[in-house]
Order: sequence, then structure tokens, then C-alpha cells
Amino acid sequence: MTEPSAEHSAENAPPLTEQQAIVNLQCSDLSLRYYAAWWLGKFRVNSAEVVDTLIAALDDEADRTELGGYPLRRNAARALGKLSDNRAVPGLIKCLECSDFYVREAAAQSLEMLGDARAIPALLELLDGGVAAAVSVAGRPHLIQPYEAVLEALGAIGATEAIDVIHPFLEHSVTKVQCAAARAMYQLTSKPEYGERLVQVLQNGDLKLRRMALSDLGAVGYVKAADKIAIASVENSFKLIALKGLLEHQLQDTDAPTLNDDTIKLMQIMDSLL
Repeated sequence: MTEPSAEHSAENAPPLTEQQAIVNLQCSDLSLRYYAAWWLGKFRVNSAEVVDTLIAALDDEADRTELGGYPLRRNAARALGKLSDNRAVPGLIKCLECSDFYVREAAAQSLEMLGDARAIPALLELLDGGVAAAVSVAGRPHLIQPYEAVLEALGAIGATEAIDVIHPFLEHSVTKVQCAAARAMYQLTSKPEYGERLVQVLQNGDLKLRRMALSDLGAVGYVKAADKIAIASVENSFKLIALKGLLEHQLQDTDAPTLNDDTIKLMQIMDSLL
């Protein structure tokens, strides 16, 4: 049994307004509270009252699973990352200490989105013990810590002080963790060798890992991967998302009013996949 399967279902839930979602988030019905947190994040409903209510939900004790998880906290943490309000950072940092693995994972993912350097020390604490400590939890489908989310967050935030800590995770036994480390190392150093590690995963026999590598390449903007992305054994929709990420990075990095050769090439590859 995996913990997320115990979460409340949002199927067939009624449509909400912002005010109704805020009311529901504070009511006694746990399923309504859970759905309200999800809805606010899904539709990126952003106001000071929404953010304050979601931050308060990070300390919820009522919604607890048999295995000790906190479903409402998870949804609140996920939602806060989508609302671009850095007032949530202290609460999310506190969530990195939660006993629920999935709360810690959601908090790390949201801290990545918010990109606030205040989170770096707490994220680094989750890497304590290095690769030797990054082992599976007995009876659970995950490692002791949400290493992928933590590594990606440190890379996105620009935590160059974490390079020496991140680098050993390139040799972790789990491919997803290796990819997260390579993604972070490329973001922190801009060295092609780390982008090429992700390109190599496009040859992996596992479709899910190939899709993940595409996502990572798009996220870091490794433009040298464009040709390999185009011929990867993955659905075109995933290729286009990755190429869109490369294109966005190219446009951000281009000061000239005219498109450079790499940008034009990316557009041509994308056209060929449509």
C-alpha cells in the first residue's frame, strides 16, 4: 500500500468560488478541505486570504491517514508553490521536517517553484549523510528523503554552495536520483557533461525514465540535446514540451532582436513534430 492512495478523492466534487474554497478549507469536512486546497492550487487562485489560509493548513492535525500521513498538508504545500507568494517560504521550510515523506516532497517542489534562497540550509539538511544514507524505507515505495525534489530545488534556486554535496548523487543507484543530480549540476555549473548525462537517459529501456529525461532537459534548457530529443523513442507530445523548454531558455538568453541559429533550428524541429 502506498500512502497517496489513502488520500481523499476529488472526483465529482462541485465547482467552487474563491470564497467558498476558503470557507471549505476551514470546515470540519476533511474531504471538502482536501479538495479546496487542491482546487486553489489547480486554478492558481491567488489572494492574500487564500495564501494565509493555505499556510495555516500546513499545520493541520485533523486530516491524518492510518499510516500517519497528512493529506491536507500535502495539497496545501503543493498549492502554495503555484501561487508565487514568498510569504509561504517559512511554512514550507518547516514542512521539510514533517514526518510525512510526501509533505516533505511537496514542500521541496514548491520551494523550487518559489526560488527563495532562504530554503537552502533546510534543503541541504535533507541530504545529510550523502549517498550512503539515501536508502529505501522498508515497506515503502520511496527513499528516506525526497532526494529528487530536494536536488532539483537546490539546482533551481542556484545553490552553488551545494555543488560538493550534490555531485556524489550522480552515482546513486536510482536512475531518477542520478538525473535529478545531473539536472542540478548543470543548472549550477553550466557544464555540458551534466547535460549529456541526461541525454544518455534518452536511450534507457524504461519509457518513464526517457520521459523524465526529456522533462529535465527542457527544464535546464540544454539546447545541445535538441537533435537527440527529436529522435527519442517517446511520444511527440513529450518531445514538444521539452523543446518548448529549450526554446524558452534560448529566448531568455538572447538579447539581440533577431533569432539566432539555435533558436531557428529549435523552431524547425518543433514544426517537424507537429
